[in-house]
Amino acid sequence: MAVYLHEEDLPEGALAPGVVAVDTETMGLITTRDRLCLVQISDGRGDEHLVRFGIGSRFDAPNLKAVLADPSRIKLFHFARFDLAAIHHYLGVMATPVFCTKIASKLVRTYTDRHGLKDLVRELTGKEISKQQQSSDWGGAVLSDAQLEYAASDVRYLHACHTVLVERLAREGRTSTAQACFDFLPTRALLDIAGWADRDIFSHE
Repeated sequence: MAVYLHEEDLPEGALAPGVVAVDTETMGLITTRDRLCLVQISDGRGDEHLVRFGIGSRFDAPNLKAVLADPSRIKLFHFARFDLAAIHHYLGVMATPVFCTKIASKLVRTYTDRHGLKDLVRELTGKEISKQQQSSDWGGAVLSDAQLEYAASDVRYLHACHTVLVERLAREGRTSTAQACFDFLPTRALLDIAGWADRDIFSHE
């Protein structure tokens, strides 16, 4: 198992075919203001690839974009709504089809209100991940070993969680409901970018 840091794009052929786990790190939580700094991606076979974008980046990244836009690859996210918006805004592609482990968790782990990645990974895989670097500066010239490990751990266990969640969704008869939610996520992300992040357009008000 290894963590690879790349500058501005993913090397061609770095990933095996199939499902990929994806995450992003940005300078903050407002997509249009807080630039994309890092995209983490894993094919689930033991290595994690981190693609860093520097200040003034043009976000060309043809190899990374090709993977993210590939309609034959399911992209696994935890809280896909945010990552889809960041990827679309900066890289110009919509990373679909998508499976969001946070949404799936909320649909089947109704016995808890703990749906963060750390709690999900602990329950479904028995592994522990640290969230200490969650609010660190991702725009610096050098990323620390702790930052790299944190970023890699955010995609390291998504394949394993996906396997369990797919089984539980089927068991509880909620697969089609989950899929409908996943299918709507690109639209939800575009609404966020367009200024409706804090408004529920389905509400009566």
